[in-house]
Amino acid sequence: MDVVKNLRRLQERIVTAAMRAGRNPGEIKLVAVTKTVPVEKIKEALDCGVNRLGENRVQEFLNKYQQLPPGVEWHFIGHLQTNKVNKIIGKVHLIHSLDRWELAEELHQAAIKRGQVAKVLVQVNVAGEKSKYGLAPSETVDFVASATGLAGLSVEGLMTIAPWSVNPEEVRPVFRQLKDIARKVEDRAPGSKMDYLSMGMSGDWEVAVEEGANILRIGTAVFGERDV
Repeated sequence: MDVVKNLRRLQERIVTAAMRAGRNPGEIKLVAVTKTVPVEKIKEALDCGVNRLGENRVQEFLNKYQQLPPGVEWHFIGHLQTNKVNKIIGKVHLIHSLDRWELAEELHQAAIKRGQVAKVLVQVNVAGEKSKYGLAPSETVDFVASATGLAGLSVEGLMTIAPWSVNPEEVRPVFRQLKDIARKVEDRAPGSKMDYLSMGMSGDWEVAVEEGANILRIGTAVFGERDV
């Protein structure tokens, strides 16, 4: 797969999707997902101007963190175990997968010890899939309100993973509901901010853009099919 051509095509489609939804394309951030992608191929994307990379696994992130330039904006997008928190604090720009209170406390404490603030998104399991992590929609407002009180955390918004579907239209309600939840958080959780909605991947990101996504997590459409 030609990373340069893929990125050019993808960026053109992002602009088109944003304009179709009456949105400013400049507000939509692309996070290129590098799970199992070799470093040399990642460097091709960096050479094209991509500077946000997303990793799912801590050890793979640490390996690539050491091999790639210091200017990369790293996003951790996978399930995070509490015993791995100290390995990524201070190295990642944004953690997309805060999904339980135990993790919130661990991130808070690790950040405070370093004199830092951990930027996070709260993961919501909008579709209620048993195979996925995340809070139930009904828990999210109270969770964000409590997490906002932790000095070591900055809750920046919400993240969700839609069920896989051949037809992206089938998951539109998932993205729409996440945006509705973000509105409720802003209304009911004083001091919270919902700057980011991280939703949309290679198969459904255009619908996500139409429903308000401003962070897209895209791997296959950039790097091609990956080895699982």
